[in-house]
Amino acid sequence: TAKLGISAIFIALIGVTSFYLTGGASGSIFIISAAMIGGYMAINIGANDVANNIGPAVGSKVLTMGGALLIAAIFEASGALIAGGDVVSTISKGIINPDAIPTAKAFILAMMAALLAAALWINLATWVGAPVSTTHSIVGGVLGAGVATAGLMTVNWPVMGGIAAAWVISPVMGGVFAALFLVIIKFMVLYRRHKVKAAITWVPILVGIMATAFSVYLAIKGFKKIWTPNLIEIIALGIGAFVVAFFATKPLVKRASVKIGNTKKEVNALFKIPMIFAAALLSFAHGANDVANAVGPLAAIVSTVTTEGISATVGIPLWVMLIGGVGLSVGLILYGPKLVKTVGSEITKLNPSRAFSVALSAAITVIIASWLGLPVSSTHTAVGGVFGVGFLREFLGNRRVHMMGSFFHHETGKKTPIMQKINSRIASLEARKLVRRRYLYTICAAWIITVPVSAFLAGLLVFGLTYIAG
Repeated sequence: TAKLGISAIFIALIGVTSFYLTGGASGSIFIISAAMIGGYMAINIGANDVANNIGPAVGSKVLTMGGALLIAAIFEASGALIAGGDVVSTISKGIINPDAIPTAKAFILAMMAALLAAALWINLATWVGAPVSTTHSIVGGVLGAGVATAGLMTVNWPVMGGIAAAWVISPVMGGVFAALFLVIIKFMVLYRRHKVKAAITWVPILVGIMATAFSVYLAIKGFKKIWTPNLIEIIALGIGAFVVAFFATKPLVKRASVKIGNTKKEVNALFKIPMIFAAALLSFAHGANDVANAVGPLAAIVSTVTTEGISATVGIPLWVMLIGGVGLSVGLILYGPKLVKTVGSEITKLNPSRAFSVALSAAITVIIASWLGLPVSSTHTAVGGVFGVGFLREFLGNRRVHMMGSFFHHETGKKTPIMQKINSRIASLEARKLVRRRYLYTICAAWIITVPVSAFLAGLLVFGLTYIAG
């Protein structure tokens, strides 16, 4: 009840502030209503989507829940306010043609319906513990609202086809890259006889790769409002980040190696500091990138009311950005822990090296997808990475158990009581699932129905709002 009360106060403050800013001018009721819905949407994005950035760090015990929430809240809001809010497509990536909307009022109601439908769906997904794509949620909302307002011909179906393809591409790419990096860490460091010596060689390289990935990720996704680098600048930035990170990390790893033992657990601890930076940088980029899902339609409504015309692109006013940035942090702090636990520890068990692999995979997948022009979801990418490392653990664990079973069968071939117990234990280990299937099925189902459910809700809301507005 306390959480609901704080959320209600935040949304009410938005309503009062927007009323003051509009001064009761003509059409202000639409701006005030949309601002409050935008605040509600921002809270839900913070509650659901931000978990992907800090969940692995919490699940691997690199950060406490409180520390992770604080870091994410600061960097999400900073990303939204510093680097977010570039010129945003009010039709959410060109899904519908604004010229097909008959009137400005119809457009305003459609955007309000899209925003509220997406927020309601994300709220429901958070309640059942499923991390979903907020981008896909608003895409579904805009799709349904557009169809309900102006018919099927208003939809840009090729764009929708690309978004549908991203449902599969995002988690697969995230899972493959995360598993690949974990294989490198395991076979080049953790499975070596001299683990500490191997770590001195490989940890600086891996941290350098992370620095390269995140510098390029921030350049192309996080700082697009204040700097748009060309290809040469991006390559130079990536190389420079690798060199600086490598030579900065090398002496630190050497110094730390003197104090740690030659065990997997202690060598794993070398990935803790890079994971903290990864959580902060992912949060910053997410705030800069996904805040538009909360305030893009709101900015469209503000522009349409004030100019009495429909525009395909608009700038986002500072007060609208504040709603998005602060709302993300409010939602994260109040409701984020549930999804943080799901992503960080309930899908599969994570340690620092596994969490590092997930974070690195998320950044690299987004970079490659941006270069290829694929509309991947950061949520699907990060959660796909968690599934990737989980299934790799399951595969490697089952392979070791199978080899052990083959050895015992070959060496004895006897059905003595002790061997029957051993074989029974081996059979139970072979059947062990290190990825909890319940979460796999729930999350995949939520991903599949996100766009259709958001679209259906938005269509219903268009008719309802149109009736209320007269």
